[in-house]
Amino acid sequence: MRSPKIIATALGTIVACAALMSGTEARSDASAAPALASGVYGNIPPDQIEFLSPPDRIMSIASSGSPAAIWETLEHGEKVECLQCIPTVATLLYDRNSETREIAAWWLRRRIFGVFGSGEIYEQTIQTLKGDPEPTRRAYAAQALGEFLAKPGVAACGAALAGDPDPGVRAAAAGALGRLHDDAGGALAAALRDSDAKVKLAVLGSAPRINGWAGAAAVAPLTGDADAMVRRRAVQVLDTLQAKESVAKVVALATNDPDPEVRLSACHALGTFHDASARATLEQLATSDSNTFVRDQARIALRRL
Repeated sequence: MRSPKIIATALGTIVACAALMSGTEARSDASAAPALASGVYGNIPPDQIEFLSPPDRIMSIASSGSPAAIWETLEHGEKVECLQCIPTVATLLYDRNSETREIAAWWLRRRIFGVFGSGEIYEQTIQTLKGDPEPTRRAYAAQALGEFLAKPGVAACGAALAGDPDPGVRAAAAGALGRLHDDAGGALAAALRDSDAKVKLAVLGSAPRINGWAGAAAVAPLTGDADAMVRRRAVQVLDTLQAKESVAKVVALATNDPDPEVRLSACHALGTFHDASARATLEQLATSDSNTFVRDQARIALRRL
C-alpha cells in the first residue's frame, strides 16, 4: 500500500501540471500560485514578460511606427484577430524595408478572416503583381505572394517570371517560387535563359529549394555565362544537385576560369561528384593554381574522390 507521503507528492505534481497547462490558479494552499509564477517566469521583470499586442497598438504602430516597433508589435499580435487592423498592416507589404514587408505578410497569412476571401488582401496582391504600373510595387507583391505560402501565388509568380518586362519583378517572382517550393510548371528552368544576370541568380537561388527539381540540365550551360557570379552560383547548384553528368563542364571551370572564387567552387563540386576522371585536374590544381584557397580546396576534393 502506498504511503500518504507518496500520494501527497503525486497529487502535488498533478496540481502543478494542471496549473501550467490551464493557466488557472490550481493550488492546494494559498502559497502555491506565487510559487508557480516564480517557477514559470523566474525573476524576469513584469515589463519583459510575454504580452499580446492590442488592436489599437497594431494599427497605430503599423501606420507610423519604426521598423523595430512594427516587428515587435506584429510578432506579439500573431494570434490577435483584428479585422480592422488588416488594411493597415496590408500597406506594409509595400514598405521600403524588406523585413517589414516579410513580417507583414507573416502576420496577414495567419488571419482566419479578411485576407484570403474573394476581393480581399491576397487577391489584391495577385492583381498588383499582374497589373500595377509601378515595377517596385509589382516586385513587392511577388515577394508577398511567396511569404503568403498559398498555392494561387505559384501561377501568378510563374507568369510574372516568364513575361514581366522588368528584370527586378522577374527576379522577385523567381525568389517567391523558391519560397513556395514550386517551379511553376517549368518556369524556373526556362528563366535560366533570361538575359538579365539578376534574374538568373534569383532562379539559381530558388532551384535547389524545389523538391525533385529536374532542371539540372538547364543549369549546366550557365557555367559558360559572361557573369562570374552566375558561373559561380551555377556550379554551386550543380554541386548541391550532385549533377555528375556535368563533370566535364566543371573540370573546365576549375582549370580555366579567370575568377578564383569560381575555380574554388568548381573544385568543391568535383569532390562532391566523386568522379575519378577529375583526379588529374585536381592534382594539377593542388600544386599549380595561383590562388592558395583553390589549391587547398583541390587537395580536399582529392581526399573525397
